[in-house]
Amino acid sequence: MKVQALIALKADFTLPVLLQVAGLARSTFFYHQARLQAPDPQEALKTAVTEIFTTNQGRYGHRRIHTELLKQGWMLAKKTVLKLMRTLGLACKVRRRVRYNSYQGEQGAVASNLLNREFDATAPNQKWVTDVTEFSVGDRKLYLSPVMDLFDRQIIAHSISPSPNLALTNASLKQALACLEPGQQPVVHSDQGFQYRHASWRALLEGAGAVQSMSRKGNCYDNTVMENFVSHLKEEMFHRVRFISTDALVAHPKEYIRWYNRDRISTKLEGLSPVQYRAQALAA
Repeated sequence: MKVQALIALKADFTLPVLLQVAGLARSTFFYHQARLQAPDPQEALKTAVTEIFTTNQGRYGHRRIHTELLKQGWMLAKKTVLKLMRTLGLACKVRRRVRYNSYQGEQGAVASNLLNREFDATAPNQKWVTDVTEFSVGDRKLYLSPVMDLFDRQIIAHSISPSPNLALTNASLKQALACLEPGQQPVVHSDQGFQYRHASWRALLEGAGAVQSMSRKGNCYDNTVMENFVSHLKEEMFHRVRFISTDALVAHPKEYIRWYNRDRISTKLEGLSPVQYRAQALAA
């Protein structure tokens, strides 16, 4: 902009000379100079947007930032937040779908799809979903097995291992089953991975009175809520950091899950985090 250039050159040249060279009227120059030097009317809003984005490590897009701003008392549209984020250069990365496949052929029993894509629950410990996801660091791998309660989308148990073996999935299931109260018999849904077909998995479910459910073969949409969680975790935690080893990675899923449960707001949970939603629901 010509006016900005003239302001920068005023220390070295007289204003009349600069105006003549730039072909600007004196009144035009002072008008635009006053506009440039005036306080930004959106400065406080830009600061609030930047703080929310930074506090959540760049993991929030304009919809979640808009929700947080409403909580702070701001009254504005989502499109305004999107425009401000673009102006400030704040971009939430788009998720990439890279899925670990644990299917190893027709080994073990297959359960019916009892969940049937009904991903809502009216109380805790009615419906759980689980999966195994893989992280690759160089030539090493690390596997995470989370269990989610569909009531509030909270990760109620998880285990991590360098091998996607039975011990990995059974460990997270045992943690989750330990949370059950008398009379609670959740539907536990998974894909058709070999870990979930195995007799040890079925024995744990039967011992707790839980009911097994499985997605149809090769149909990720039958477990889409867990698929979405894994996708968010990969993009918001794993793809943003360059890990030098699996040892360096191992603590990060646990920290992410803590943040996801306690702090990360969800539009499906009335703008609350899973922990906040459960506390509010149970207190009602």
